[in-house]
Amino acid sequence: MYTRLYNARILTMAGDMQPIWGEIWIENDQIIYVGEPKPSEIHWDTERNLCGNLVLPGFKNAHTHSAMTFLRSYADDLPLQDWLTKQVFPMEAKLTEEHIYHLSKLAILEYLTSGITANFDMYLTPDSIVQASIDTGFRTVLTGAVNDFSQSAALVGEWYQKYNGYHPLISFELGFHAEYTTSRGILEDLAALAVLYHAPVYTHNSETASEVRSCIEKTGMTPTQYLDSLHLFDYGGGGYHCVHVTAEDIDIFRRRGMSVITNPASNLKLASGIAPVQALLDAGVNLAIGTDGPASNNCLDMFREMFLTTALAKVRENDAAAVDANAVLHMATVGGARAMRLTDCETLTAGSQADLIVLDLNQPNMQPMNNLTKNVVYSGSKQNVVLTMIAGVIRYENGSFDVGEDPEEIFAKANEITRQLRAQ
Repeated sequence: MYTRLYNARILTMAGDMQPIWGEIWIENDQIIYVGEPKPSEIHWDTERNLCGNLVLPGFKNAHTHSAMTFLRSYADDLPLQDWLTKQVFPMEAKLTEEHIYHLSKLAILEYLTSGITANFDMYLTPDSIVQASIDTGFRTVLTGAVNDFSQSAALVGEWYQKYNGYHPLISFELGFHAEYTTSRGILEDLAALAVLYHAPVYTHNSETASEVRSCIEKTGMTPTQYLDSLHLFDYGGGGYHCVHVTAEDIDIFRRRGMSVITNPASNLKLASGIAPVQALLDAGVNLAIGTDGPASNNCLDMFREMFLTTALAKVRENDAAAVDANAVLHMATVGGARAMRLTDCETLTAGSQADLIVLDLNQPNMQPMNNLTKNVVYSGSKQNVVLTMIAGVIRYENGSFDVGEDPEEIFAKANEITRQLRAQ
């Protein structure tokens, strides 16, 4: 299968932030050429004249809980702990694997409309999430969500072995829910797995000030310091949120080669605070961006997350030059791919996976084109996404989906499940 995208502005994210004019050739799921137009004897199965629109690597949603679509707008305007313990956990206890399968599909539709070509999903039943991703042709990295109430370190280890190499669109990383929900014994078991597999570990980390205070009271250390002392980060990993981190925490991230995944909309909505993004950048920590789940955001929109990442940093630092928009675009693409260990999905270069998006520049919010990358971050929106391709297959184009099922059926199933759960 050969695909040609031509007459395009292309932002490869492999060098500087200047788009080039040219075309992209794709063989099956892999990019084989990016550059100026040139003759070819290839018989093209698919060709798209992009009419000067912008092609760039797909966004990576580096932290989410996809199947929480059923809680969208259900438990809003509550502080984090009340939201989590009084509303979310009781409803999640009613979920089945089949529920999570269908609810994940709804999230995938939204990812595609937002130019997201891969997600880093932490939820309850990886088996059903994997099947939803394969059935819709979506790229998913999963991580364990073990805590004192669900899953186990042994089960996370089994999933790690099962799903790495299981399917080209699927991979799995070690992980647990959070320090405050996971006992030391489980953490030590996970650390042993990290050592066994030389694998990174991912978790919610320092999301709220109360979480950090509680950990210091119990252990004398911040969550980052405590988890590192248990050897969980000997082989790297990542922290979701990392709003309330110290200079010593940041140094641990740097020394361990860890990633920080910031989730600005969720942190705002739950009044958790503003992450020190500029300090993390200055320290050389890899940064990525996530939407978090649709219960705490509530939309799965990478454009909103990018704008908030830079705008909030400017307010926090009282410096309009803080966290340049180009750095944010790097976080949403290359940084996310690195955090998720999708090493062949970082850039648009020969040999990379054909995970890309096309943004319509012939829209009022993209004109004039003084600076395309700044336009994407500061004025871009989902309305500009006209094509989303994953592994060489166009899964979304001009409002239409190719996900193996009618979107209306996915909507109807999600609403049916939500009604059933609320009635129980």
